Amino acid sequence: MKEIINTALKGAAMGVAEVIPGVSGGTIAFITGIYQRLLDAIKAFNPSLIKTFKEGGIKAVLKATDAVFLGSLLGGMAVGFILGLKIVVRLLESHPILIWSFFFGLILASIPLVAKQVKKWGGLEIGMLVFGAALVYWITVAAPSQGSESLIIVFIAGVVGVSALMLPGLSGSFVLLLMGMYTIIMPAIEEFTHNPFGPETAMLVVFGLGLVTGLFSFARVLSFTFHKYPNPTLALLTGFLIGSLNKVWPWQQVTETRLNSKGLEVVKFSESVLPNTLISLESNFLYGTNPHLFAALAIMVVAAVLVFAMDKFTPNHS
Repeated sequence: MKEIINTALKGAAMGVAEVIPGVSGGTIAFITGIYQRLLDAIKAFNPSLIKTFKEGGIKAVLKATDAVFLGSLLGGMAVGFILGLKIVVRLLESHPILIWSFFFGLILASIPLVAKQVKKWGGLEIGMLVFGAALVYWITVAAPSQGSESLIIVFIAGVVGVSALMLPGLSGSFVLLLMGMYTIIMPAIEEFTHNPFGPETAMLVVFGLGLVTGLFSFARVLSFTFHKYPNPTLALLTGFLIGSLNKVWPWQQVTETRLNSKGLEVVKFSESVLPNTLISLESNFLYGTNPHLFAALAIMVVAAVLVFAMDKFTPNHS
């Protein structure tokens, strides 16, 4: 029971992370030491389960798919996702610098923990590190495209979004934002929690099918690379984390806003600036001109300590 609760809490943290553009549920999975176990559990869902069922029955299937672990994690993710929609998103609106400082500290502290798992650094590993950092940094500064409610596009968004979710440092929500789908999917999910049989249901079913398709196909690819090429894969993921720091940098100058589906003004574009630059601004939507420097740095330290504590009490990163 203790392990089930522990796994559910890790899932809840992943769920909260996936609500927020710029924070990756994959990062949380990696920090908490369940990343490869999650990949292997998802990978186990394949046609060979039919043979497993014939030979050992439902108990054999549950064991092969690590069903208790996976069920606990997914249940926790669902709860965390809803809490993220209800609470964390509001905190980002009221205290953006402090909340982003926490996530910045989490990711910054995670980088050496992932990097130390690379047993040998050679030219290939360094190249993968640089490539990963450059790719994700480019993604963080790319301009969002226009979204669409076309069910084909919604399905593709599900496939791509969940693939990004599984990569530490690359946020599924942020990829949806780049595709222009975040402002379509998230309000639909929010509305679904109030009205499960509303017009958004069909869209969310298609989005869910895309999630499932991407989840099972991409998990197999990642599981293969982890087992076959562990060092280059870990180096690439380290690069992803480094590149994502720009997106979670707490001090942002908002350069353009937009109206969301509810008619409220929200950030459309922003750029990372130094705290002293923030002070010099006459006005700055959402973030304000007070950098809250000491509070932000203190929260970063708390987040980093939390990461190192989790690493210390996690037996391994399997």
